Amino acid sequence: MGRTIEWSERTQLLRDALSAGGAFLVSVDASGRPNPMTIGWAQVGIVWGRPILTVYVRKSRYTHACIRASKSFTVSVPRPGELSKELALCGSKSGRELDKMKAAGLVALPGRRVDTPVVDGCVLYYECRIVARTQQELVDFEAGDVVERFYPTGNPHLVVCGEILSAYAVDRP
Repeated sequence: MGRTIEWSERTQLLRDALSAGGAFLVSVDASGRPNPMTIGWAQVGIVWGRPILTVYVRKSRYTHACIRASKSFTVSVPRPGELSKELALCGSKSGRELDKMKAAGLVALPGRRVDTPVVDGCVLYYECRIVARTQQELVDFEAGDVVERFYPTGNPHLVVCGEILSAYAVDRP
């Protein structure tokens, strides 16, 4: 499934997906069940001399507890405009109440380098080992407009930095 690429090769696909409906962040819950969550924010770059993919998860999300207890996560990037119903479900329902993989009709494929699976049917995949987690606090924000716009009721994000261990792409017409 897909050919290995350099971590930096197709970041435009990630940017396009994040701007057009999102990508799937997959973590695993305590029972080992994959839990996909739709993300609209992510960063790719070099931190600590390593390729890092940074994702953001609010405290209120079921994924917050899953990723706090995990050693890895994956990001599966659909082509913009594809898997939109599945992304909508994974962004609006909680894994606390239902198996989102099953409810969305998604297929989990084993990760190549991590224990966390990826979502079949995407065009770009990242497998990451968690390097650091930092819980944002509202007092740390200097730009008041960020708090007003994104955290009007509190609920700041857990910032999760994952070392990219594997990146691969599926070339489809």
